[in-house]
Amino acid sequence: MDDEHQNEHHVLLAWILGIAVTIAVAVSILIGIVSATVGGSGAPAQATLPATLQTGAVRGAATEVDIAPALATGPGYPAQVRFHFETAKFELPPDATAQLAAIAEWARGDASARIGISGFHDRHGDAAANAMLARSRAMATRAALLAAGIPAERIVMVKPQETTGSGDDREARRVDVYPAQ
Repeated sequence: MDDEHQNEHHVLLAWILGIAVTIAVAVSILIGIVSATVGGSGAPAQATLPATLQTGAVRGAATEVDIAPALATGPGYPAQVRFHFETAKFELPPDATAQLAAIAEWARGDASARIGISGFHDRHGDAAANAMLARSRAMATRAALLAAGIPAERIVMVKPQETTGSGDDREARRVDVYPAQ
């Protein structure tokens, strides 16, 4: 298999994975809406998507990696940003744009910059639904970075690895955004 054929194969795989994630998020949201409407499991459900997701601002395939890239530290690198979420919610805080400003400015100014995004969730409820919630939180964060002018190919989405945090449920319900090596 020559390099051009192999690259075409990788692009096709990225598209397929991106479509699968999009469908899974949509199904999860619909299930949440239906369960909230008919009195589901008792956990509060997120009924609407953030505006950036509703308007189609999420562009480019969002492939995920199993292993998080290393945090880039030192002079010239911005600090890591951490968003905390309410149980069963994936809306970014109102000041998300301000919190992401330094890392977005750094990424726009450095053509080789990569940004890692890792979503987490607490230990309550179904593990698969929680993983989807963590993914939705990370996708909402990705949408904010895309809206800030960061190219999709420079954003590294990390599959939810740690699902219960360190015993503090609030700490487990977070998204980390960081300069990646």
